[in-house]
Amino acid sequence: MKILFVHQNFPGQFPHLAPALVARGHQVIALTSETNKRPSPVRVVKYRKPDEVKLSSGLTRLYAKSAERGARAALAARQLRDKHGYVPDVIFGHSGWGETLFLREVWPEARLLVYAELMYRTTGLDTDFDPEFARSGLETRVSTVARSAHLVQSMVQADAGLSPTQFQADTFPPELRAKITVCHDGVDTDRLAPRAEARFTVPGTTRIFRPGDEVVTFVNRSLEPYRGFHSFMRALPEVLAARPKAHVLIVGEEGQSYGAAPKDAKSWKQKFLAEIGDQLDLNRVHFLGRIPYADYVNLLHVSRVHAYLTYPFVLSWSLMESMAAGCAVVASDTAPVREVISDGETGRLVEFFDIAGWSKALIDGLSEPETYAPMREAARRHIVETYDLKTTCLPQLIEFVEGAGR
Repeated sequence: MKILFVHQNFPGQFPHLAPALVARGHQVIALTSETNKRPSPVRVVKYRKPDEVKLSSGLTRLYAKSAERGARAALAARQLRDKHGYVPDVIFGHSGWGETLFLREVWPEARLLVYAELMYRTTGLDTDFDPEFARSGLETRVSTVARSAHLVQSMVQADAGLSPTQFQADTFPPELRAKITVCHDGVDTDRLAPRAEARFTVPGTTRIFRPGDEVVTFVNRSLEPYRGFHSFMRALPEVLAARPKAHVLIVGEEGQSYGAAPKDAKSWKQKFLAEIGDQLDLNRVHFLGRIPYADYVNLLHVSRVHAYLTYPFVLSWSLMESMAAGCAVVASDTAPVREVISDGETGRLVEFFDIAGWSKALIDGLSEPETYAPMREAARRHIVETYDLKTTCLPQLIEFVEGAGR
């Protein structure tokens, strides 16, 4: 078949699926933004960067931006059709940025599949979860509903959708949920398998950590409340006081991937350092920023306790990867996490805002590694059995695309 992937940051969620389909004899290309500089496993065609949308109303801004991007993608698609005679059998695109909105008008004969990552809701998700930073009132609820316009339109047009977790699929209303298949992107459990010889060197220093050292790890794309950075930071003073040899390795950029920036600081990192920094031995708290993937894997392998927190929102790949690496995971007791971790069996679950509970769980993990050893083994076994890329998820993803979402 001729298969077209669509993603502004391709390969995005498709780094393994696209080349696997090529290996099965399909003709695979990707449509992506001209600003995307990421290496691609298949040939790419780029659409022009959308113009800046200037609107006075925040209610319409996201849909306008999404529609503008969708229009750019459609223009590039028309050029592919008219100048090169290209007509795909299957289109598989991420619905989050609007790129699939108008592709039906170019290729009505193609099967249209969308990666349905999340539907915004006014209750039960991120909007009303955190009382410290939530914006309440009718205005906020109206804004949240408005943010779903392009997601609804994309799902209505699609023949089928794919969500990585049951929780994320269930954020869509029943009429649209019926179209969605649940299958995770998959975890390379071979690459992440524990290695006793692993070493992690703190960038810019000679400090080296090894498996067995007292190391707490925390990993996210950005250091922000959506991923529990504030709860984690507030738990650290007690942890470092109780464990004088412990070190904390924090991966993540300043800025935010989700939600708003702080109003009273340059970044969430700076805000919470200002709040509790004088209570921390910053010689033992290492902010690493973004690191290469190979270094990230080594970091997981030297972790004695790995902390993962999230609002009820999109689940991070890093949770499954940390479990595959055999980490002792302490995670927030929130909806998406409970789908993966069973408390006391494959990890520990702690209430998101329970700072004392977080301190105790991290201290226990550092001081009693033998207690967590069975959970480490069970966590890796669960990921291998349920989310392994090669044996489970990739075959299911291939079947989904080759069956055009049937």
